[in-house]
Amino acid sequence: MAIGFVVWLVVTPAIYRVWTPPRTMFMLTDSADGNTVFQEVSLDYISRHYVAAVLAHEDAELGTRKGPFHIGEFIDRTQTYLETGEDLSGSTIPQQLVKNIFLVRGESAGARVFRKGVEAGLSWPFSLVGDKRQLELYLNYAQFGPNLYGVCAASWYYFNRPPWDSNPWDAATLAGLLPLGEDVRRAPGGGVDIESDGTWLVASTVANAQNKLPGRIRQMGGWEGAVATVGITDAASDHPLGPHSCAVMPQGVADRLAAEDAWWSSQYGG
Repeated sequence: MAIGFVVWLVVTPAIYRVWTPPRTMFMLTDSADGNTVFQEVSLDYISRHYVAAVLAHEDAELGTRKGPFHIGEFIDRTQTYLETGEDLSGSTIPQQLVKNIFLVRGESAGARVFRKGVEAGLSWPFSLVGDKRQLELYLNYAQFGPNLYGVCAASWYYFNRPPWDSNPWDAATLAGLLPLGEDVRRAPGGGVDIESDGTWLVASTVANAQNKLPGRIRQMGGWEGAVATVGITDAASDHPLGPHSCAVMPQGVADRLAAEDAWWSSQYGG
């Protein structure tokens, strides 16, 4: 068993360097009604506004930090959580990624503590896939709504646009959804219904992202400087359309919009 586990730790990062499996454990344990909506998109075709906003919101040190997280900060987080039951700083992108791929949901205190420990351990060998690839996988697997995963599906579902066609406002909006994917709903006519959860949480979190991310991105040197931290030196528009470009609305998104009898306002071309 020990040998098998070591082999798994080595082989799994190698697989994920070249393949994006269409399902993760986080998707498979989503209790929301309806089918999982997901379609892979290459990082080449993701707007750099999206990339910069996610980095600034979730993990600005992804491309400059040695390792998936700072051990000292993780120890401080653990101590604070054990004393107060709160996790004020949140996990890094590598930690969130291995959680999404390999771990099941569970909101009890014991489940959360166990999951935090496992994701911290798994994030070290999984970081062998590289920072840029981890970011690509994260943008594909992040939850942006009930049973809605990845920036390809989210961009079409909320904004009626392919993921390379974005602006700073919409990018900040999507980045603000990342801790709240289970609670978010589409607004009538398109966009995000920030009151959809019936509480202040979605509205305040999205508003905070919309207000603060532009300044954080400017401090990183604009979107160009932000994406350069993970080795991206071009724009999505520099790439001719090819495989995994998400150039057409995914069928799963179209089916969900039809089931919701959704319509598009003129703001989104409908």
